Amino acid sequence: MDLTIPRVLIGQFLVGTVLAAVLWGVFGTIVGYSAILGSLICVIPNAFLALRLLVPRRDPGAQALINAAWFGEIGKLALTILLFTVVFTQVKPLAAVALFAGFITTQLMALAGLLMRREQDTSNSDGS
Repeated sequence: MDLTIPRVLIGQFLVGTVLAAVLWGVFGTIVGYSAILGSLICVIPNAFLALRLLVPRRDPGAQALINAAWFGEIGKLALTILLFTVVFTQVKPLAAVALFAGFITTQLMALAGLLMRREQDTSNSDGS
């Protein structure tokens, strides 16, 4: 099993938590919880997608994997929209800049995961 995806999710959660703690300490409670909510809006849908891709399927073929990826991406998008909607309508007061900072910073960890994967693939092909 490829552990890159779970590592990325853990990294996303940790980065979001650290960012929220720093912002909480510097700017206060509202900014802190807004940042962690933004981070969770990113991590929860990404975890849904990861589960769709990692859970064993009855049909191990390529088409089943493609279908799981499509369903996972659509579900990820729907969850992201739902979570933003819930936060913006139900959480008052909210620091929107901190919310988006948490979301964007956490999302950037996915890019770091791709870079880790590329580095791992390169080192494996070199015989290391």
